[in-house]
Amino acid sequence: MIDKLSLILVVIGALNWGSIGLFQFDIVAWIFGGQDALVSRIIYTLVALAGVWCISLLFREREQVELGMENTAG
Repeated sequence: MIDKLSLILVVIGALNWGSIGLFQFDIVAWIFGGQDALVSRIIYTLVALAGVWCISLLFREREQVELGMENTAG
């Protein structure tokens, strides 16, 4: 469950960075009232923590990841 949530947050972060790179438009800041808004800072922090968590996916054995996915499906 944490893996899926982390991946969702990382995708949100990637889309936000893509919009900044392509259009110079920060979606999170636009939705939540600027980069300095408390909610924006919380979102940025959660995305960063999710990214750090996803690093662990690189070092897990493939069988462990597949077993984890089977357990959540059934």
